[in-house]
Amino acid sequence: MKTTLEKTTSGWQLKREGKPYFIRGAAGAHLLEDLVAAGGNSIRTWGADEAGGMLDKCQRLGLSVTVGIWLGHKEHGFRYTDPKAVAGQLEAVYGHVARYKDHPALLCWALGNEMEVGLDDTESEAMWKHLEQAAQSVHKADPDHPVMTVVAEISDKKIAQLKQLAPSIDILGINSYGGAPSLPERLRKAGWTKPYVLTEFGPLGPWEVGKTEWGAPREESSTQKARRYAESYARAVAGQASCLGSYVFHWDDKVEGTVTWFGMFLPKTSEKLASVDVLTQAWTGKPVAKPCPELVSLTSTAEGKTVAPGATVSATVAVRASGPVRVRWELRRENNAWLTELPGEAGKPFTLAAPTEPGAYRLFVYVRDSHGGAATANVPFQVK
Repeated sequence: MKTTLEKTTSGWQLKREGKPYFIRGAAGAHLLEDLVAAGGNSIRTWGADEAGGMLDKCQRLGLSVTVGIWLGHKEHGFRYTDPKAVAGQLEAVYGHVARYKDHPALLCWALGNEMEVGLDDTESEAMWKHLEQAAQSVHKADPDHPVMTVVAEISDKKIAQLKQLAPSIDILGINSYGGAPSLPERLRKAGWTKPYVLTEFGPLGPWEVGKTEWGAPREESSTQKARRYAESYARAVAGQASCLGSYVFHWDDKVEGTVTWFGMFLPKTSEKLASVDVLTQAWTGKPVAKPCPELVSLTSTAEGKTVAPGATVSATVAVRASGPVRVRWELRRENNAWLTELPGEAGKPFTLAAPTEPGAYRLFVYVRDSHGGAATANVPFQVK
């Protein structure tokens, strides 16, 4: 299927086989049937090494795919100033495009993901020039699908370099979390006039929140995070004339920061969290029939504190839900290692003995309803 970009009087329009196509997408490779049920129509990948099976599955489900082609990162040892390395990477890019360019699920190409991070001025210039070479190569091999690149947030300098050194890039993909609501205005001020896609958004990242005195980031509850998703979508995606859509992060469970930080579903059991409800309503325009429980508050005597080995820790969770809920408490080390899990009740104090081994810990609470919805939160504490 051919994908095209059309300049309109107010912005940009993505078209697929000549018909307007707005990306209602998610980053993730699982729970795709749930994505379709929620009103989603697309996914993005970060690499293309095994894209064939995913493209086939998405085609069966009626989903399109922005196929990511991984470009090297400095932190992984790649050097954009190394002619041999960049030549090999160009060859790999061409190979991926030749292999998948005719697949009917392909929406567009995404060259790289945050590969600009950590580069000095010389390396940065070399990277953008290499990106331009890669984009030209993709356009030559496949004129039927636009080329995107994905960056970690924006800056005036980043936008200026992209415009000057990689003009063959058609679409800018932006990964933005706390900064997403202000993105359209910042893009305007930076002088970006081409279309954009919000390629990752969600809760505040661990790098954007307050920390305990021992450095543990304070994670918001799933209910609070859902409000972040809603605000980002409303202000950076919906109604923005130059925005072609978005890919929410992350359509699955995911261990990064903590076991619950970025996942839109609970670990292992895959109950949906309120962020799924937010996107379902945004995509379908209809209220969710059975919304997830709302976690009103989580209080604990240990929250953000240092407690003695074996000391009694108490916590209480307050919940608002349309029916009965089940509550489970879980203790983990700060490195996410699981220690124990115990039952509890909403609105009633839960107590446990703090570990005897010194270190950083988190007490998680999971609230589940009877129709596949859930809520979660946690408190960090230290034993010393």
